[in-house]
Amino acid sequence: MGKAGLPVSPLAPAGFPDLPVIAGVEFASGAAGVKYQGRTDVTLIRIAPGSTLAGAFTKSSTRAACILDNQAKLAMGGDAPQGAAIIVNSGNANAFTGSRGQDSVDAVTDAVAQATGVPADRVFSSSTGVIGEPLPHDRIIAIIGNLASSLDAGGIADAVRAIMTTDTFPKGVSATVAGEGGEIRIAGIAKGSGMIAPDMATMLVYVFTDATIAAPLLQQALSSGLDSTFNAITVDSDTSTSDALILAATGRSPAAPITALDSGAGAAFVTALHGVMRELAQLVVRDGEGATKFVEVQVTGAASDADAHRVAMAIANSPLVKTAIAGEDANWGRIVAAVGKSGAQADRDRLTIRFGDMVLAENGWRSPSYDEAKASAYMKRQDLAIAVDLGLGQGARTVWTCDLTHGYIDINADYRS
Repeated sequence: MGKAGLPVSPLAPAGFPDLPVIAGVEFASGAAGVKYQGRTDVTLIRIAPGSTLAGAFTKSSTRAACILDNQAKLAMGGDAPQGAAIIVNSGNANAFTGSRGQDSVDAVTDAVAQATGVPADRVFSSSTGVIGEPLPHDRIIAIIGNLASSLDAGGIADAVRAIMTTDTFPKGVSATVAGEGGEIRIAGIAKGSGMIAPDMATMLVYVFTDATIAAPLLQQALSSGLDSTFNAITVDSDTSTSDALILAATGRSPAAPITALDSGAGAAFVTALHGVMRELAQLVVRDGEGATKFVEVQVTGAASDADAHRVAMAIANSPLVKTAIAGEDANWGRIVAAVGKSGAQADRDRLTIRFGDMVLAENGWRSPSYDEAKASAYMKRQDLAIAVDLGLGQGARTVWTCDLTHGYIDINADYRS
């Protein structure tokens, strides 16, 4: 069972991976009783002096106090000469809580600063859970001292479990890059299951690397991968108030500093980083609330990349498409309808639709090779691929989604109870 007592997603990986230790990063987790008793719900992360930071956050106009605070702090720059810290709680989002929200952020981050010796303006916070209820920050503050004294470089697995809400499995991904003079390691963790849609897709992500890289380059490396990773997933089309992605580079690798992203080492680092981001994003979809199918939607031949994105998201977010997938119904007519409603340029007679390697529709009509039995058999798979070619240009985009089952209703109907 998952942390919230939900059955583990049938799309979950076999187990949590053995993530490498990232020199300069330590973790601790504990139970503060923010909402539930008898489960860990707070994670503290300390990042070594001399590190650099980058971040990306939800674009929601009702974003939580911790998001506004993090954005203000990163706007001051991404250097952390005296180190940095991240404090995360589950069970309460501290969103739509008025001025109390910032008061809670200040109280928690100040307590972390005192316990860790990190400057308060380098302490970042995240909260996930119910919206509209004041954060009981005193409960968090009460365990910060214990967390600070138990920080452990090998505590990443417990750290990610502490921040789960409706997640049914912890999510972690790593990569190793051959740098100039030594290896560069990357390790990332994420939580997210519902309220997942672009900008950024309730999702918290923390990625760590021992690379030596200046903050502006680190931010550039991160930002350049968002559209093809965390902004290319959707579970339910709802954007959270609390999405946050923080990337820290400790500079502890023996590899030479990365001074240009288009150098050999720089390009390899970016490729690996984006790979970690993409896999974490896909794990969030695989843990979509009530999901039984993982679906890749690939759109090609659009008049522009923007149009390709519109079409892909129209398909991925369509309740009719998602429920047909849940019912293992090869209803390609719903794909046609989603393309038509997307607002993107489209031509009926140039449209081609594929499920896996089967052509279902082309030239404005059902394909002569269409085989209903084969299409229905394909829909019984857990991993599905839907491809649409618009036949208009070179625009392309791939996004990932899941099916929509009654399990999604059950989870969200009871979320506050």
